[in-house]
Amino acid sequence: MKNNSWKISDVTIANRVVIAPMAGISNQAFRYICKEFGAGLIYTEMVSDKALYYQNVKTLGMTQTLKEEHPLTMQIFGSDVESMVYAAKLLDQETDCDIIDINMGCPVNKVVKAGAGSALMKDPEHAAKIVSAVVAAVTKPVTVKMRIGWDETCINAVPFALAMEAAGASAVAVHARTRKQMYEGHSDWRYIKAVKEALHIPVIGNGDIHTPQDAQRMLEETGCDAVMIGRGVLGDPWLIRQCVHALESGEELPNAAMEEKFSLAKEHARRLVDLKGEYVGIREMRGHAAWYVKGLPNSHRLKDRLAKIESMAELEQILGDYAKEQENEKKAKM
Repeated sequence: MKNNSWKISDVTIANRVVIAPMAGISNQAFRYICKEFGAGLIYTEMVSDKALYYQNVKTLGMTQTLKEEHPLTMQIFGSDVESMVYAAKLLDQETDCDIIDINMGCPVNKVVKAGAGSALMKDPEHAAKIVSAVVAAVTKPVTVKMRIGWDETCINAVPFALAMEAAGASAVAVHARTRKQMYEGHSDWRYIKAVKEALHIPVIGNGDIHTPQDAQRMLEETGCDAVMIGRGVLGDPWLIRQCVHALESGEELPNAAMEEKFSLAKEHARRLVDLKGEYVGIREMRGHAAWYVKGLPNSHRLKDRLAKIESMAELEQILGDYAKEQENEKKAKM
């Protein structure tokens, strides 16, 4: 078995599979499952510097962690140097995260209009000021998540990443799409390779990892230090285990059976209910439930029912009914 451990500054990461920060998804319940399936490094969903600055109770709650989650990166977004420093110091001193990440890749209008997220790709000088000030204010490693540029006319991944390294970033994660692409089209891994060749700090590659073969290919083609998976693990955390195993041994693991998917969907729901209460937790689970059943026979009808669940009991009933239907159909064909 190959040893795939690597480091960001003084933080040792056991393998080369990293789970991306996803807004509204990367909460404690989701992160725990990702860690259970073997992710080397996980990120929290991004939190606003201003929300931390003004001590927003909900946002502060999002910085709570479990001991099983380490190593863990907490991600903040913003554009004001003073409030970004305040937020980073709060994470540094009052949470047990291992790494602090600055989001410079989020393409959402609300974030971009505030000059944060991928808007910072258009102002490398100001982005570097933020990184430099944050690095000077905290003891934990500071990293940056970025895109390859604003649009196809402004692809500045290499000079931007070099500026982040010069400002003191300990690693960069490169989502190989422009801001204009949002999450559409294909990611262009050539820019991950170019950034890796230019920098001395670790580079994490992000974009279009859907199979263990994709993960292997990204590492080989770009030379990046680790692969970051986002939407590919939604409803399929087995992909994490498959990637870790393939990168260490070269062997493929089978896909999950329906029973395993249903069992994990219920565990995920229970964790969300414990975290947020049944009313909020189950409503958040509606989207996850649809991901867990994707690709199953007649899944459209199942998804329709799951989109309306209001209780844990209802989720269990729907999944149980479906499993019985499938079993009966199988028997009828024998």
